[in-house]
Amino acid sequence: MKNMMKLLLAGAAIVGLSASAHAEDKPTIEIMSSWTSGGEAAALNVIKTEFEKRGGVWKDSSIAGFGAADAAFQNRIVAGDAPGAKQGVIGLAAADFINQGLFNPIDDVAAAGKWADALPKSIHDLITYDGKVYLSPTGAHGESWLFYSKEAFEKAGISQEPKTWDELFADLDKLKAAGMVPVAWGGQPWQQTKVFNMILLSQVGIDGFLKIYVDKDKSQASVEGVKKTLEILGKLRGYVDPGAAGRNWNDATAMLITAKAGVQFMGDWAKGEFTVAGKEPGKDYGCMIVPESKGMVYIADALWFPKTGKAETDKAQKLLAEVVMDPTVQVEFALKKGSVPMRSDVDKSKLDACAQKGVELMAAGAIVPDQAIVLTPQQVGALDDFVDEYWSGGSNDTASATENFFAIFE
Repeated sequence: MKNMMKLLLAGAAIVGLSASAHAEDKPTIEIMSSWTSGGEAAALNVIKTEFEKRGGVWKDSSIAGFGAADAAFQNRIVAGDAPGAKQGVIGLAAADFINQGLFNPIDDVAAAGKWADALPKSIHDLITYDGKVYLSPTGAHGESWLFYSKEAFEKAGISQEPKTWDELFADLDKLKAAGMVPVAWGGQPWQQTKVFNMILLSQVGIDGFLKIYVDKDKSQASVEGVKKTLEILGKLRGYVDPGAAGRNWNDATAMLITAKAGVQFMGDWAKGEFTVAGKEPGKDYGCMIVPESKGMVYIADALWFPKTGKAETDKAQKLLAEVVMDPTVQVEFALKKGSVPMRSDVDKSKLDACAQKGVELMAAGAIVPDQAIVLTPQQVGALDDFVDEYWSGGSNDTASATENFFAIFE
């Protein structure tokens, strides 16, 4: 009996070792992201599910708040303990890491998948450095959106979308009179900068926006455009509630979902929260580009692939890059995240009415890049600080504030 027990134990040990070895053979990757809200997590799960279907092992290291996630990522890089993948935006922040030789190229995956044919040229150019592809794009987001609660509008007697800023302010007065919070405000610097930018685009147009952020133009037209933007931004202070300071964007969206507030200025990722709550565009909530804007500010997300010195992680990175750009994954991810697929060859018929508007603007070229794409991380931080100081300080001195704005680029 003892001999039989030894044989059984030995056999179990061999099976255990075999199973462990088999698990180690699977492409395993640790993902660091800031996608933790309901809609974001659901979208990330689309990628995770497909990655695991193809034999990968997924380790989640999500951290709420992209500022906190970015700081943690940099600490990991400095410590020589980089994760296998990082969710981030396409732009100069990624370029800094690439130029330091800290990311792995995935151009063999891109070539095999013919990404150059499937992606808009502007996006393909942004993920390519020195002829090699380094980033795997997940989706594009429009940042010029004004979302509104249908129920709140009805209670306030608002029957149509405002076409001008004056009409919007008149509607905000109606919402206030009806006992609701007119604007669900996310009082964090990055959110406030998004609002500044969408107003700026409505005041200076696409060419004017690019002149300011890309050419660093300080002509009279640019100066006046910034002044008008600050006037509108300052006027919005009178329509937010006392609890706005520090509020997360998804908590602001929840105020619309429960009809406690009327409108929210936010990127189209807010749709993911409406979707999770079972709300439908056109029925429960509306979406429009902010008044008087002829285009849309956009930002593009991607997965970054840091060098880890591990061959098994390199293999997992290539599999993940392939999964992210799968046409079906692109669409399903967009539906959960509220974004627009990066690939131009996918079936867009499933996209909601809001996403279709975004697709039309992108197809027409009526878009301008978010500051994170064209400014250095230091300038992005300075811009956030500038907008936050203007908003929180309560100043109406637009002339001095405009000078401070242009000083960011010096």
